[in-house]
Amino acid sequence: MLNIYFSAEDLGRVRLAAAPDPAWETLLSLHALGGSPDHIVFGPWRATALDRLDPSTSLLRRLSPPRGYSPDFLTPGVGTTLESTVDAVMSVGRTRLRSELALLPARRHTASWTRRLAQGEPETLRLLGGAIRRYHQRVLGRPWHRIRAVIEGERALRARDLLDGGVERLLSNIHPLARWEPPVLRVDYPVRQDLALNGRGLLLIPSYFCWGRPITLRDGELNPVLVYPANRSLQLLTEDAATPQPAALGRLLGRTRAAVLEEIAVSNGTTGGELARRLGISAASVSEHTATMRDANLIVSQRVTNTVWHTLSPLGRALLEGRPDDESHPMTRARVVARQA
Repeated sequence: MLNIYFSAEDLGRVRLAAAPDPAWETLLSLHALGGSPDHIVFGPWRATALDRLDPSTSLLRRLSPPRGYSPDFLTPGVGTTLESTVDAVMSVGRTRLRSELALLPARRHTASWTRRLAQGEPETLRLLGGAIRRYHQRVLGRPWHRIRAVIEGERALRARDLLDGGVERLLSNIHPLARWEPPVLRVDYPVRQDLALNGRGLLLIPSYFCWGRPITLRDGELNPVLVYPANRSLQLLTEDAATPQPAALGRLLGRTRAAVLEEIAVSNGTTGGELARRLGISAASVSEHTATMRDANLIVSQRVTNTVWHTLSPLGRALLEGRPDDESHPMTRARVVARQA
């Protein structure tokens, strides 16, 4: 049983995450990868996801077994962007790394790569950050708009609870396995855990890949969160027929240009230097591709001091998600890019 103890001050500090949390969706989707291929919701997604993995995913899977403990540092709770998540994970201190990794089963925390991570080796931390970024790009980036839609629907329901009955109705309806018994929220849990909020409030994080029951961090000294299943209608992450597949998008835009566009999408905005580093291409090549996509209104580039930031335009996002843009169908205007590739 998980018991979360509220004070009057804590009730006034209950918050609902504004968007899907990349860290939690990454971790919990890794759990789903290790689950049953016949899962009612995750089964079809799992079959597709396994084909998109690259070797770096094995590093993540060592840290996130489908059952039992996964280190808290993988879900730092720093916002809703992938880059903030990666930066936070790569900045974890050696003491915390060592203590949390020691809680993994022996066969996992004694592996050579995990030992180097526990020592806080910079290169190993960079490998971990890169693995998170690539996994999110290859596996979660394409269906992210569907994940986001599920979370937005759940937020709308909980907002109605809050408006109609206050925070106590919100807590009462959060999940069938959670019971509000003032001043305690009790959640059916595989272990006994007590979490005293002590005036810190509670962040509720609806999650697509959370399944079965709400979960929280092991360390009660960290910022309190409760992650709970949001997919009440059991929506699948299957591809729409109109959604461009990676190979098709590469044929349309050119492989490198398609990779640049997808990297901008999963990063929620990035710089030319970062694009060059992540994709292993020259700065001149990045500049050429971003200029072409900017001219085609697929991205927006803004100068901040001495750095140019690239973000997706609505048309660029519509192209990646395979849906019509408000003004015109993205495939029509994308032909301009294809002719210039």
